[in-house]
Amino acid sequence: MGDVLAGFHAVWEFESDSVLIRYERGIRTPKLLQALGERRVPLSAVEGVTLTPGKRGTVVLRLVPRPGADPLMEAADGQLKESSDPYRLVLSAERETLAEYYADELKPLLTESGSGPADRFLVPVPEAPLQFKAYDGKASFDGASVQFRWSWTGASSAKWKAGDQSFAVADLSGVEWRSPEVFEGHLRLVRRDGPGPSVQPDQDPAAVVFGLGYGPVHESLPFAAAVLAAVRTRGPVPVVPAPSRRDPADIAERIRHLGELHQAGLVTDEEFSSKKAELLAEL
Repeated sequence: MGDVLAGFHAVWEFESDSVLIRYERGIRTPKLLQALGERRVPLSAVEGVTLTPGKRGTVVLRLVPRPGADPLMEAADGQLKESSDPYRLVLSAERETLAEYYADELKPLLTESGSGPADRFLVPVPEAPLQFKAYDGKASFDGASVQFRWSWTGASSAKWKAGDQSFAVADLSGVEWRSPEVFEGHLRLVRRDGPGPSVQPDQDPAAVVFGLGYGPVHESLPFAAAVLAAVRTRGPVPVVPAPSRRDPADIAERIRHLGELHQAGLVTDEEFSSKKAELLAEL
């Protein structure tokens, strides 16, 4: 088709086999869309297109992704606010006829590309490395493994006892993301041999929890989608270089916090001695 349709917060460029979506970076554009920047959605990843009335004199043109085609939507699991839906294009009502034209042009192309659940992810996700700050730690992903480094101000004693964590993609079976915009948001890595969902996220070393200003949607959701895509494809896992030596001041602060947990009776003498020796060995 080769045409361009501009709406509020996004521009769609129609091509013969895909729709290239570019999101604006204005202050009114939802942060998730700004973070995504640009997405090329293959028509093979779309099963339908709708045109519906919007709010305050607008219409909404929306692509309907096939189940299993987009790791971002799979990770979101229906939790995204309507305004942050990357498949919506909001237009003024005066452009309804034009939007209807593009919808009619797309429909036969979608019929040719197939429908129903996709057997693999078809829409690209943000590339690693990715990271974000949660309430109880910092999460990072290098494409091969996920690392959780606990914050001494927010992490539970259970996580401190377990120590900082590293999870190879090959050892994971999925990702559970709960939006920080709802009560008790978190990101949990589902391990092949890990405990069941009965373990609370704040006690689970395979999870980081969100809080006000920690783990925002535009940072944690693309992160979850990238990990999920890596888990599903599970290609060869490169060797991760050994971590560099820690800052002595950071080690000292961690030992101090560990001592506070010990004095409070949350860590046993044996656990305190073992963890202290482990931290000192990182110097």
